[in-house]
Amino acid sequence: MDGGQPGLEPAAPGPSIPGPSVIAPLRAVVRLRRRVCLLRKRRLLPPGAGPALGPGAPRPGCSSGAPPADPDRPQFFTFDGPAELPSRTPRKRRRRSRVVLYPETSRKCRPHAERRSRAQRCLLLLVAIVGFQVLNAIENLDDNAQRYDLDGLEKALQRAVFGQPEAVARIVALLRDYLATHVHSRPLLLALHGPSGVGKSHVGRLLARHFRSVLEDGALVLQYHARHHCPEARAAQACREELAALVADVVARAEVEEKTPLVVLDEAELMPPALLDELHGFLQPQRAHPFHNAIYVLLSGVGGAEITRFVLQNAASAGPQRPDAHLEPALAAAVQTDEELRARLRVLLVREHPLWQAAAIVPFLLLDKQDVVSCFRDEMAGEGFFPEQARAELLAAQLSYYRVAGREFSVTGCKQVVARVNLL
Repeated sequence: MDGGQPGLEPAAPGPSIPGPSVIAPLRAVVRLRRRVCLLRKRRLLPPGAGPALGPGAPRPGCSSGAPPADPDRPQFFTFDGPAELPSRTPRKRRRRSRVVLYPETSRKCRPHAERRSRAQRCLLLLVAIVGFQVLNAIENLDDNAQRYDLDGLEKALQRAVFGQPEAVARIVALLRDYLATHVHSRPLLLALHGPSGVGKSHVGRLLARHFRSVLEDGALVLQYHARHHCPEARAAQACREELAALVADVVARAEVEEKTPLVVLDEAELMPPALLDELHGFLQPQRAHPFHNAIYVLLSGVGGAEITRFVLQNAASAGPQRPDAHLEPALAAAVQTDEELRARLRVLLVREHPLWQAAAIVPFLLLDKQDVVSCFRDEMAGEGFFPEQARAELLAAQLSYYRVAGREFSVTGCKQVVARVNLL
């Protein structure tokens, strides 16, 4: 060339030597093949049993002259994993307990099902307090009833009153219910009705004696006799004022001592209407609180004729009494008869005065001949005579009787027993 630069001359003919641009990729392929063979060998051999491969040791499956490690393995390179690799058993995943996640910006509090309300604790405390108060009230009821010794009163009435088991049981039951507590909303009015000589006044005296003993204060028991305290010659208004003053003094004293007084009014059929009105006023809720805590026992012969008629009719319809009769049917019939008789008496007594509308009526029935004999024996023993059965029957035979269906009911009850015994 004319430019002064020598031109390239053509090379001489001979074997061609590859350039560096071809050798470098081949070396990379060889290194990659060796690494793949090494990794494949490590997977095929069991752990801890691999042979030590020196620098000159033949590599199975990697050199062209060495036999392959597995005849089933292809002789050419593949990127697929071996087909005979053992499959790993999958591990069981543990169930993690659910964790309640709360937002970071909100207040952390329990769910509604786990939250304990303060109102529930207050309710439990309130239930405990109420239960304690109820138990305390029950104990106080027993203490208040034991003060009056009603068991002793019941035994005394059963021993001294003859022929009136239903009346005695009803009186004691009414007293138990009323004296269970000291605070009341209204007083108790017992109305004892029956013919003459059946034991009404005797029961009134026994009640007064018992309450004087248990109350330890005779001023808390008032016995008012209409024939004595308010005779016919005395003005009814003066009797009314006297009765009001006596009752007010008794209830005021009882309120101070926290006790229940007893007021016994005998021969109420002789009381003028003014006294019945005053007694009816004691039962009104408008009166002062001390008047509510009192027991009034009203003894009257009003309704005696109705009781006599009722007893005789029932005795005639029932027929003669058999000694082998069952006790339970007899008691059930007696209770039903007593309720029917009380209903009849209430209708009759309310016509006389509205006072009996609020009264607990206790009817006293006729006494039969055996009851009269018992009265004679008791009175003879009290007067110092020997209570001989034959002599008592002889004295009882001298009285008058209603004779119905083989049974004998005394006309005058035990009214004449004291006079007959005094003649002995």
